[in-house]
This record gives sequence, structure tokens and C-alpha cells, in this order.
Amino acid sequence: MTDISPSNPSLRALTAQFAQQGSLQAIYLRPARSTPCITANNATAIAGRGLHGDRASTTPSRNPLGSNRQITLIQAEHIAVIAMLMGKQHIDAAALRRNLVVSGINLLAAKSLFKDQPMQLTIGNVVLEITGPCEPCSKMEAALGTGAYNAMRGHGGVNAKVIIGGDLALGDAVNCVIAKAPQTNLF
Repeated sequence: MTDISPSNPSLRALTAQFAQQGSLQAIYLRPARSTPCITANNATAIAGRGLHGDRASTTPSRNPLGSNRQITLIQAEHIAVIAMLMGKQHIDAAALRRNLVVSGINLLAAKSLFKDQPMQLTIGNVVLEITGPCEPCSKMEAALGTGAYNAMRGHGGVNAKVIIGGDLALGDAVNCVIAKAPQTNLF
């Protein structure tokens, strides 16, 4: 039998605890494939679609529940790791083609380990559901140089769905919370 106490919390309790809140550091919109990203100070997330002005929000999904890749996020801390693995001092985050750069919170930990305990990421008043890793594509070699694909593996960020839309702005607080169960009407 496992002792569940403040000195020995359960795995469920541990997955809901974060040392600090994060912060939204950068916003990028990708208007079309193979075109440069647009840097923005703010953006509007559209529930079930993505960011207004980003190609992901204008491309209809074949999935009736919406695409699992409505918004892409990467940790600022991982950009430094990618640069180090590439032998570079700095990498321009826009070259990675992720929508949001977040610091101070582990994005990989924002995906629940338990199906009955879904977690959500809040950025300002926007609510996202992390759907999985955002793997690098072969275009990273052209954008960053030889070895970029492998440097990004495991550090490429995450994909997310927009559950509740709203406005995003640089500096917004980023938190991970256990999702509230949907209300059901029994009558």
C-alpha cells in the first residue's frame, strides 16, 4: 500500500504541481507554407481553429473534432539547447516556425499522464489542450543548417488545440491546470 501524504504525494498529485508559472515570450504567425513568420505582440486564438492570421486557422481539418495541431508551442529554454547542439551561439526562434514561445514551465509536462485527469494550459484567458509533440521536419536542415533535424528531436515543442479562444499578449502568464469535467445534464 502506498502512503499518500505531503511528504509522499501520489503521482496524480505530482503531475498537477508546477514550481512556477510560465510566461509568453514570443508570438509568430505563419501566413502560408514556406513564407517567413510574422512576429506579433498579440494575437487572437480561435476555439477549434488556431491563431487568427496563421495558416492553421484557415485550413479545414479532416478530423471532425478539429486538428490536433491548431497551435504549436516551444519552450524558450529548448531554443538554447538546440543552438548548443548546433554549435551556435543563438538561433532565431522564428526560423523554428512555432507559434508561441513560452518560458518558465515544462510544456511536455502539460500533457496529462491520465485519461481521467486531463490537463489544460492557460495563457492569459486562452485555454489550450496539449495534443502531443511537435516533431521537426526536414525543412529545419535548410533553415538552420546540417544536423538541425536531430538537434530539434525531443526539443521541437508541442502541438495544441484551442479549447477556449481569446486574446494573447507578450508577457501573459502561462499555467497548467487540471481540466474541469464537462457539466452533464441528467434530466
